[in-house]
Amino acid sequence: MKSTDDLANEIKESNNILDFLAENHEEMQLGGLPQYLEEWLREKNLSKADVVRQSNLNRAYVYQIFLGRKYPSRDKVIALAFGMGLTADETQKLLKQAGYRELYPRDPRDALLLYAVGHGKTILEANQLLYDNNIDVLE
Repeated sequence: MKSTDDLANEIKESNNILDFLAENHEEMQLGGLPQYLEEWLREKNLSKADVVRQSNLNRAYVYQIFLGRKYPSRDKVIALAFGMGLTADETQKLLKQAGYRELYPRDPRDALLLYAVGHGKTILEANQLLYDNNIDVLE
């Protein structure tokens, strides 16, 4: 998989955008969030019920997200990442797929979340870490 910077450089150097798109078809984000979530479920061998249990989100809301009827906030996407047991890199990718900025290590809240995800913490443990540091918990 090419980095976003690599793709940006290729676009800059390309003489034909259609050739670029054809050559990088596999690198493009072609589906919506529900499709990406389904791919993560398959990859992680999880059920939606597993994600509900481990994300601390409302069951009906999670199912609505998977059906594409609700679009989650950044915090909810992070909660889904916890629910699917994603690594730090996978969480960053999911945030990008959802159209949100990645967790930023210079932001104290994001740094704590990045630490929690990277160290395999549960969402409850992550929220406790945030709470203990007087930072807004995931909602």
